[in-house]
Amino acid sequence: MASSDNMYFRSGELLSRDDSRLLLVDVQERFVPVISGMEPLIANCRHLLQAANILGVPASATEQYPRGLGRTVPQLAELVGEPIEKLRFSSAECLDWVTADKTERSKVVVIGIETHVCIQQTVLDLLAAGFSVYVPADAVSSRTESDRDIALQRMRDSGATITSTEAIVFEWCETAAAPEFKQISDLVKARVADG
Repeated sequence: MASSDNMYFRSGELLSRDDSRLLLVDVQERFVPVISGMEPLIANCRHLLQAANILGVPASATEQYPRGLGRTVPQLAELVGEPIEKLRFSSAECLDWVTADKTERSKVVVIGIETHVCIQQTVLDLLAAGFSVYVPADAVSSRTESDRDIALQRMRDSGATITSTEAIVFEWCETAAAPEFKQISDLVKARVADG
């Protein structure tokens, strides 16, 4: 909404590249054969990581017991720094930014697997730590769709915002006048063509 002096007021519910970060949770090699819809999940996670890299949104990754479950799948590993190893299902306690000042980046987009275990526990802990949490429903999954759907509802009921990959990318970009818009537009077109 524009005011009389042409100031633009943006909803605090929207993400921006300046107030958010991306967290990739446990998209590891041993999960590939057992997770429902793994191919589109990886594609959507990759899309978000690429957009984050283009727009300067910090991205982190975790791996649950990598000696047993393997490393982050190569399609995603190349887009994010060295993952943090963990044993606890929630990723929150192993992320150094959880205990830091949240005034600059108080919004966290959480993607990965499994929705009803590591994603849900991470989201609930981040909410308890005072973050606003966004979960793109098309970038999380579980072994069964029912576990995924129940977890999405529980996270929504607990205060997380359930959204989509493309919605997040365009919120981060904000305007077609952004210098990165052409890259983002090409990324979205490629996703639609692959999809």
